[in-house]
Amino acid sequence: MTTRNLTSEDFETTVAENEIVLVDFWAGWCGPCRQFAPVYERASEAHPDIVFGKVDTEAEAQLAGAARITSIPTLMAFKDQVLVFSQPGALPAPALEELIAAVRALDVEAAMRDAEASHERMGA
Repeated sequence: MTTRNLTSEDFETTVAENEIVLVDFWAGWCGPCRQFAPVYERASEAHPDIVFGKVDTEAEAQLAGAARITSIPTLMAFKDQVLVFSQPGALPAPALEELIAAVRALDVEAAMRDAEASHERMGA
């Protein structure tokens, strides 16, 4: 699968209907965004079972604001509708592959249970 443009109209549906969704928030004037684009595209071709979305922050300013994007590129990863990764900066190909492997391996329900238990132990 290749990357696909996401908009405010299809962002939530895309995340809800797919197990793993990676989203690259970018802009055409952003040099690091342009450098990251081919790395992201190659990863999308290597992992056709994952949705690789792109959000043009200029065209989708409201969506970028809702996602609290303050720096681009920013890469987000969703698994089972849960945001499991969000980081600004262009990743090199090996780091992107490590991220993909980590997201695939992540047990979201177990991670959420662990987080709740930790929260309770802290007395919150």
